[in-house]
Amino acid sequence: MTVVDVPEGSPFGLANLPYGVFSTPGAPPRAGVRLGDSVVDLARLLDDPVFAAPVLNGFLAQGRTRWTQVRERIADLLAGDVPDDAVHPVTAVTMHLPFAVADYVDFYASEHHATNLGRLFRPDSEPLMPNWKHLPVGYHGRAGTVVVSGTEVVRPCGQRKAPDEPGPTYGPSRRLDIEAELGFVVGTGSALGERIGVDDVAEHVFGAVLVNDWSARDLQAWEYVPLGPHLGKSFATSVSPWVVPLAALEAARVPLPGQDPQPLPYLRGRADWGLDVDLVVEWNGEEVSRPPYREMYWSPAQMLAHLTVNGASARTGDLFASGTISGPEPRQRGAFIELTWGGKEPVTVKGEQRTFLLDGDEVTISATAPGPDGSRIGFGEVTGTVAPARGESD
Repeated sequence: MTVVDVPEGSPFGLANLPYGVFSTPGAPPRAGVRLGDSVVDLARLLDDPVFAAPVLNGFLAQGRTRWTQVRERIADLLAGDVPDDAVHPVTAVTMHLPFAVADYVDFYASEHHATNLGRLFRPDSEPLMPNWKHLPVGYHGRAGTVVVSGTEVVRPCGQRKAPDEPGPTYGPSRRLDIEAELGFVVGTGSALGERIGVDDVAEHVFGAVLVNDWSARDLQAWEYVPLGPHLGKSFATSVSPWVVPLAALEAARVPLPGQDPQPLPYLRGRADWGLDVDLVVEWNGEEVSRPPYREMYWSPAQMLAHLTVNGASARTGDLFASGTISGPEPRQRGAFIELTWGGKEPVTVKGEQRTFLLDGDEVTISATAPGPDGSRIGFGEVTGTVAPARGESD
């Protein structure tokens, strides 16, 4: 038996206990929680076959009461001795996509980001569309291209047309970008034809992950009118391997920054809270931005309520993301198109002037949030490296 060591100040203490799926050499993937610098095997610790599965979906589907019971049981057990063979150094395991993604919806919930992109994409018009402050704008993404942190991101090809070109051309994206986001994982869904109310978010959302919604801005600019993002977004979305339970983020809840005009009744309720999550974006190991999630205009509960208000069903494993997180200051922008103002204002990375991503570039997004008693809750990291385009290039 052993006691799991938790370094002082670790963002992975007993108040966090994020869930993931890991494997060790010669053994299949199974569920674990992170405590300090260790991964604890839940199938071994709890002797429950639901945690021996290669994804968390079976556990997620059991619902909030079960989530609470398991969390309390794990915390009790980890406060004492646990079996030696249930504990693995985090550096000695391979992390996997923690849940099978059923559907993926990406929102556009930052007023700062939406305003900046409106100014860049539509310089002669109002930056926000007339509907933006009335509903959480979003689009349906591609669940099959959601990948876990560390997965290589191949530069996408497609049609692009620069303003000075007479017509579109085909080839690798020239303006590959990132979007630093927070994603929410649905545990229990809803029936077709029903809707989830704003105040029911905790009954349905299990937890949160970090998201990098890679974006080909040149493909996006040419295709997005009239039906919105498609190939400019669908090639890859990276998520962190650890799912931080919503229950671990209660101390991080903050009021929304203010919504004017007042949303329609279905978007109002007691769960109209935001989250005080601080993100850090690193480009080739150098910090370039610190996006603050507390600045987001629309709440997670409002996003889920809007997602289902037309009767669309939610399912176990659904992922809905916030859209790019940006604050009011230049160094709080969560996308490089904003950070470099469309490429006109390069940033310095490792002594070089940079605008959009080059092959071989690595981007890492990390985050922490306030926990109880002055502690911090860690989300870990989501990292991706850009690989050259494959196949035909022109």
